[in-house]
Amino acid sequence: MIYNKNNYFLNRIVHYYIKRIVKHEFHELLFNDIAVDPNKSILLIANHFSFWDGLILYCVNDILLRKKLHVMILEETAQKEKFLKYVGAFSVKKDSKSILQSLDYAAGLLTDPANLVLMFPQGKLYANFVTNINFEKGVMRIIEKAEGNFQMLFASTFIQYFKHKKPTATVYLKNETGNYAGKDITVLQQAYQQHYQKSKLLQTEFDI
Repeated sequence: MIYNKNNYFLNRIVHYYIKRIVKHEFHELLFNDIAVDPNKSILLIANHFSFWDGLILYCVNDILLRKKLHVMILEETAQKEKFLKYVGAFSVKKDSKSILQSLDYAAGLLTDPANLVLMFPQGKLYANFVTNINFEKGVMRIIEKAEGNFQMLFASTFIQYFKHKKPTATVYLKNETGNYAGKDITVLQQAYQQHYQKSKLLQTEFDI
């Protein structure tokens, strides 16, 4: 497992790098406002469709949620993009014994109200407008281990060009109040699916 690193100097460099490239590569970043509980950490569950997913949500957190972001990424990505560990990325290696270590580490992070853990439970990249969202089971271990001491948010992100040369990134956030501890993963998956479908419908009705 590759852990995230606390290095203030490198963190600031990567922070401004991410903010700069997102601002440069996108025409606009849009997201809805949402209430944040200062006394709880955040488990942010999002769709996974591109390299940009985590960077876009990094900016949303920096502007709106204002928590210390941690994101679970595949170990091969962490090895390739080494700078990500300086902005909260830690690794998970699928189909290995160390996966439990990564999941338990994520659950431990949620015990601190200052933290946000970003997860992409699909486990791999899918098309931006895929119809069905399927989750891998690891997220349920995190929910069980964290014992409800967190605020769960759903995020659905879409990228479209509309009439501009650069794309617009739109993030639809939802405060999910359901308690999923002890339940089958399909229950969580269906709840996220509903949010995703509603978000996709709003996105297709976007009027520029």
